[in-house]
Amino acid sequence: MSEESGRRNLRMPSNDEVFAVVTEHLGGNHVRLRCVDGKERLGRIPGRMKYRTWINEGDVVVAEPWSWQDEKANVEWRYTDEDADQLRREGHIE
Repeated sequence: MSEESGRRNLRMPSNDEVFAVVTEHLGGNHVRLRCVDGKERLGRIPGRMKYRTWINEGDVVVAEPWSWQDEKANVEWRYTDEDADQLRREGHIE
């Protein structure tokens, strides 16, 4: 039995994390991110996600900007399409 209509509790960004959308795959473990704070950042996919989670253009992710280089960020989490739709409905992202 599926809970299609039910709201799922999704992982939300912590204090130093932001929602972002992948705009371009740069090869290797790097992607271009458009973050909700209005900045474009170079995203790095950490090794623990690299082969388990495929990240494509248009995916909604949680990114943690580097404290020492704000134009770069680590990708911390990727949402499924259904979860991303829920985030859009709830107004967290555009």
